[in-house]
Order: sequence, then C-alpha cells, then structure tokens
Amino acid sequence: MTSALVVRSPAGRLSVGAQPAPEGITHEMSADRELDAAGITGQLLREAYRRCRALNAEHGRTYFLATRMLSPEQRPAVHALYGFARWVDDIVDDVHGDPVRKAERLAAVEVALASALDRRTTSDPVLTALLDTARRYDIPDVHFRDFMASMRMDLTVTDYATRAELLRYVHGSAAVIGLQVLPVLGTVVPAEEAEPAAAALGIAFQLTNFIRDVGEDLDRGRVYLPADELAEFDVDRDRLVWARAAGRADDRVRAALRDQVGHARRAYAQARPGIAMLAPRSRPCVATAYRLYGRILDLVEEAGCDVLSRRVAVSNGRRLAVALPAFARAVLARTA
Repeated sequence: MTSALVVRSPAGRLSVGAQPAPEGITHEMSADRELDAAGITGQLLREAYRRCRALNAEHGRTYFLATRMLSPEQRPAVHALYGFARWVDDIVDDVHGDPVRKAERLAAVEVALASALDRRTTSDPVLTALLDTARRYDIPDVHFRDFMASMRMDLTVTDYATRAELLRYVHGSAAVIGLQVLPVLGTVVPAEEAEPAAAALGIAFQLTNFIRDVGEDLDRGRVYLPADELAEFDVDRDRLVWARAAGRADDRVRAALRDQVGHARRAYAQARPGIAMLAPRSRPCVATAYRLYGRILDLVEEAGCDVLSRRVAVSNGRRLAVALPAFARAVLARTA
C-alpha cells in the first residue's frame, strides 16, 4: 500500500508518491484504519460505513479528495452523511426512471428514514451509518427531514419563479448538508455562530452545480435558475432549450449565466468567514473544497459562460496543486 494522495477521474487515477497497492486492498485497509480511529465496532456497523464510503469515492470525486484531509476519525461520519444524500439524489435524478416508480422509491426511503429516526434502529446499511453518525454528533433530525422535503420537490417542481422560491428548495438540498457536517468538523466558536456560514457554503456549492449543470438539468426537464432573473436578460426556458439543442449559448444566455455566477460568488463570500471558525484540523479540508468548487466558477467564466454544450471540470492537475499543500497543512494541524 501507499500513503500517496489519490485523485479519481473518469480516465483513471493519478497518484503522487510511491506505486499504489491494488485498489481494493488500499481501499479496504484505509477504510479499516478510519473505522478503528473513530471507534466504530461491530461487523454490521462497519460494513454500513464502508458502503457509504464507497458511494462517496465513486460519485463525489472532489468531496472524497477533500475528506482525505480530515482526521481519520472524522471521515466515516462525513461518508455516512454524503452516502445517504447520494443515495436519495440518485433516485430523483434517474433520467430513465419511470416517474411513478421514482415517487414510490423516494416515498419508501422517506418512510424508512422516518421509522429509523423514530425507533433509532434500522436494517438498511446506509441508514444504519446515518443513525450512528447522528447519534455520535447530536445532529438534529430536522436536517434530514428538510433534505427529504426538497428531494420530494424534485419530483414535481421543474422551474423556480424567483430566487426566494429557489432558496426554499436549496435550504433542504444544500444548506442542511452544511449544517449536518458542521458538528463533525468542530468549531472554535459556539456552533450556532458558525451555522450561517456552514449553510452558506452548502448553498454556494449547490448554486455552482446549477450553473455548471444547466444543460444536464434541462435534459431532466428542470431549470434551477430563477425565471425572473433570467427574464432580465430576455432569457426563458425556451431560450435555454434552444441553446442546448444548438450546442452554443448566445449573448443573452451568456449574460444571464454570468449574472448567476455573481450570485454564487456572493454565497461563497458569505461562507468564507466560517472557515476560520472551524476546528484547526478541519480547516484545510473545507478550504480545499471551497477553492476547488470556486474554481468551477472560474472555468465557467473562462468558457464565456457557454456551458450548454459541455460540462466544465477542474483538472486533476489543478486538484493536486490545491490539495497537496492543504494535505500537508492538515497533517500538521492534526499533529499539533
């Protein structure tokens, strides 16, 4: 095995340092070390956390990279929170799924979650890890219920007339994720003082996704950009659909998306003071995620805000350039 930092991409794997051991062995040994550090015992509970970790590694490359900078004992909880969110998100984002079947699947998850929260026990592995994490870090149930409420909206709501309407959705889909993770990260100030910044960071990440993925969301029949703000640039859903079909954005669409980038940057500005409020050992991780996700907005602007024909992504080289110094700072913070 190796202690080298590994970054995943569709094309394969970049590593820095020694030659890595076979992927499965490295993954299992690393997972075991994290579970041991967190004091997670019992075969079924450990398997539940491993399942969530695998979901994170497979679907959330940027997030997974950032979690490597957390202390080993913190990582299983973050994997559990992300694993649950990823599981539900995959249901509502299933492009080829039958709408009735998707609604049934989501309802089943919501019933299972409600039962698990009420009874504090479940047989589902993802919910098992989620419950254990919520208990360890005293995460309020309302954050999980609010998340499910926004996921239900995705089954029926396809447009948002105003930013206020969009932010009601984003509260459950993103802000509460920041609030869930905050107790795991720890703070040097009272937690309630750091909560607004934690919520703002979740919102900033989500708004970034909406801009980057506007074309893919159109393919799913959704527009996550406020209609009244688009209208200021003489843009509507039909104009976006036309640009998607044409494979290019015209000046009006570019201007509208540039305006949306400005809104996202303001959310990052609201979130930034929160990094200093975190426990020192957690700051390098969050700062890295902050920089890498913020870099997506830079790439959108560098592309002339023409994201209807392609999906911009932070390169592996850039990820390494940001991550390696932060990884060193994280190690020093844990040692201190």
